[in-house]
Amino acid sequence: MTDAVIRLLLADDHPVVRAGLRAVLESERDFAVVAEAATAERAVQLAAEVEVDVVLMDLQFGPGSAMNGAQATAAITARAAAPRVLIVTTYDSDADTLPALEAGATGYLLKDAPPEELARAVRSAAQGRTALAAAVADRLLERMRTPSAALSARETEVLGLVADGLTNQGISQRLHLSQATVKSHLVHVYAKLGVDSRTAAVREARARGLIRRGA
Repeated sequence: MTDAVIRLLLADDHPVVRAGLRAVLESERDFAVVAEAATAERAVQLAAEVEVDVVLMDLQFGPGSAMNGAQATAAITARAAAPRVLIVTTYDSDADTLPALEAGATGYLLKDAPPEELARAVRSAAQGRTALAAAVADRLLERMRTPSAALSARETEVLGLVADGLTNQGISQRLHLSQATVKSHLVHVYAKLGVDSRTAAVREARARGLIRRGA
């Protein structure tokens, strides 16, 4: 990045949230919000059309968007000389953070972060340095310390669908997996969490922040 001003794209389906972010960010002399997107698809389009240094990306968009924030992040970061993507969301479970980081997000921040933390994260992202919310960083470190006990991204996805009330057959159809594979994933989940039932697995995963508490 050669310009002194960091050019920002705000991607969030809530106009009030975008307005709040704009107000906070434009109070910093080295930030300029150059575009806004209400859908993930529009964010991908604008990131390719407008000169942007950092995209502030929400994870969940309304019914007008077929993509989620992680998918949009992957589409944006796949391009050469792509802008950095900083996730700014309310969700901090592994089910949310892992797909976003695997998709190429440079940072992951929660919407309740104070303005000064948001500004630091944007500057870090613009420089290609990782910026993570403390809760997210702590869990990633814990996964590194005890890799054998950490759920894989697929196991987390399967358990999230269990929490949503789907049967093994429903999960099989949703993820295009055989029912035997779904059962195998659940066996591994039970062993890693030290439980012996679907209900207990969901309860323990929520307590550990592996899936959303509201899932």
